[in-house]
Amino acid sequence: MNGSVGPMRVLVTGGSGLVGRAIERVVKEESGGREGETWIFLSSKDANLMSAEETRAVFEKHRPTHVIHLAAMVGGLFRNMRQNLDFWRNNVHINDNVLQAAHEFGVVKVVSCLSTCIFPDKTTYPIDETMVNTHTHTHTHFNKQILGWTYFQQYGQRYTAVIPTNVFGPHDNYNIEDGHVLPGLIHKTYLAKKEGKPLQVWGSGRALRQFIYSLDLARLFLWVLREYDEVEPIILSVGEEDELSIKFAADAVVEALGFEGDVIYDTSKADGQFKKTANNAKLRKYLPDFKFTPFRAAVKETCDWFVANYDSARK
Repeated sequence: MNGSVGPMRVLVTGGSGLVGRAIERVVKEESGGREGETWIFLSSKDANLMSAEETRAVFEKHRPTHVIHLAAMVGGLFRNMRQNLDFWRNNVHINDNVLQAAHEFGVVKVVSCLSTCIFPDKTTYPIDETMVNTHTHTHTHFNKQILGWTYFQQYGQRYTAVIPTNVFGPHDNYNIEDGHVLPGLIHKTYLAKKEGKPLQVWGSGRALRQFIYSLDLARLFLWVLREYDEVEPIILSVGEEDELSIKFAADAVVEALGFEGDVIYDTSKADGQFKKTANNAKLRKYLPDFKFTPFRAAVKETCDWFVANYDSARK
């Protein structure tokens, strides 16, 4: 699908975040990029995408043929609970500006990043791509999908989206209060070991999640950009059989960091949704042989990166 526009010029919004940095590594270090292609990784320092003018200016400057749209205000359960309105307003502006600029500048394909939060809380499991919820509390993710659909319906634009499960890896946000579950656990375990204190895990540890390593997700993003021609979104996830408890994840972090102290589960803190099992049958139909990095190996790589980059890591 890229032949008609020559070598791709790919603009990656949110290029300095967890997934953006993983895509950059795959493009530059794993030969994910191809000869003649140009990859531009934008950070918030390059443009404020909440501004239509700045968004248009950055598209004018780089003239991309393809866009991977990752930029968003993001955070874990507790930050979402505190700043729900901020998430909604900021992300609506970002999504509208990026997709409108992509349309105005003739971008051939946009791949946006959604979240399994777009599915209803009361549903049957496993969830799949047909069950996207129009009444969910996380409307900002759904907003991207609605926008993509309407650009397709009105203009025939090939704007699609991927739905990853819980992403983790190097360059994550390791803030204990505001980050997602795994980076928060990594930071807390690191500090507990350093200070000789017990590790406190928020919640019961019984909640279940499917985790995907950021580098695996990056490899799949490149496949979606180059090969996936549907406008319908696609779930990018390990299989249902690889769903893990938070306790299992905490044990993997404890092992990777060599923490030998006590682990205490603080059940006064919310677990969040107990499970949101996603079905990756559609992905497996296209890529039956794709191999995900084993969870413990990915956790070890992530913990090693965090320890080596502790001073500069987002936290």
